[in-house]
Amino acid sequence: MEQLPSQFAEYTSCLMGDEIWKRYVASFDEEAPTSVRMNPFKPCKDGACGLFHCEVEEIPWCKGGYWLEKRPSFTDDPLFHAGCYYVQEAGSMFLAEVMRQYVDKPVLMLDLCAAPGGKSTLARGVLPEGSLLMSNEPDRRRANILMENIQKQGHADVIVTQNMHNHYSREGMNFDIILTDVPCSGEGLFRRDRSAISEWSIANVHRCAALQREIVTEIWKRLKPGGLLIYSTCTFNTQENEENVRYVRDTLGAELLHVDVQPDWNITGSLLAGFNEPVYRFIPGTSKSEGLFMCVMRKNGSSSPENRETPSAMKGAILKKTRLNVIYDGIPRDTQKGRDMIPSHCEALSISRDATRFPTVELTREEALCYLHREVVTLPEDTPRGYVVASYDNHPIGFMKNIGTRANNLYPKEWAIHKAK
Repeated sequence: MEQLPSQFAEYTSCLMGDEIWKRYVASFDEEAPTSVRMNPFKPCKDGACGLFHCEVEEIPWCKGGYWLEKRPSFTDDPLFHAGCYYVQEAGSMFLAEVMRQYVDKPVLMLDLCAAPGGKSTLARGVLPEGSLLMSNEPDRRRANILMENIQKQGHADVIVTQNMHNHYSREGMNFDIILTDVPCSGEGLFRRDRSAISEWSIANVHRCAALQREIVTEIWKRLKPGGLLIYSTCTFNTQENEENVRYVRDTLGAELLHVDVQPDWNITGSLLAGFNEPVYRFIPGTSKSEGLFMCVMRKNGSSSPENRETPSAMKGAILKKTRLNVIYDGIPRDTQKGRDMIPSHCEALSISRDATRFPTVELTREEALCYLHREVVTLPEDTPRGYVVASYDNHPIGFMKNIGTRANNLYPKEWAIHKAK
């Protein structure tokens, strides 16, 4: 294994204690587990076991989450691009258990630091129908990745924005749930991403801890009385975790909420001496996941009376009023090009798609991969002229335009699979 920074090793070994530290170090010589989460809106007929052609093990805190016996080539699977499943660390899926225990009615939810989209797509999958999710990412490149993954999931009641956290404060919007998966020093990703080891420094830990407090303090203003703030990082140290949670409790008056867990989930609690509040930590070698920390907090006060309309029904009014930089609103819109009205790619992927608007052409696996590479795909002779939906295993992957002599591939250029050189 790559040499861990001496300051990190000295601090973290004392923090974890000898037994957990030895398990963590030994995990670097083990193959990292592969886990996926199935999209409940796009079920696969053969289930996870048939889809991945290997033994699978259910992740107990997330319905539809599985550990795989071996890691397949996800890039070469058209159903991955169709949004039928998402590759995600098992620890991150703990959000599903949190929401199962605490969310039972339609809510307006904000995922503040959402890219690449794992927790957002999970949240949308478990939120009660009638809920609306706003999924935000400040960085433009990462926001585009977030938008792609949201579109592939196919649910319309998601709005993707690209804004800084304080822009939400200026908007004056109030949320029932705010997820803050805050930027962190990334200690929990050392096994998966060895480059994170060379980028680590104690100075960066201090910078991250200060930024995290700034983000949470600012966004706390946008949480409704009685609302939930879910705080998470992918790091181990207490400065970015327990000490920040304690700050929110003592300074902002948060109530820290208990999440029921089972002993065999091997989740580690607080590592800060004298702080015994409910927090939940996944550590490689102890749990089958990369590192993750999570805490659930409630804002004091009573929730306001119920609105007659659900948050999803208020989506149009929210979009009309907001000054946020909305880059995707879940509403398919045709684009005019010359005399043509080109359908939006998100319409093909939407679970709300009108299946009668365009004919569907079922592709073989080889044809689907050619399509995803933006190569020429020959359609059957009896295919109607005009726009058609390309599908694999009964799951749409995009549009083509049949002009008779050939078919134009309309898969987005920025999404195309690039062949290895």
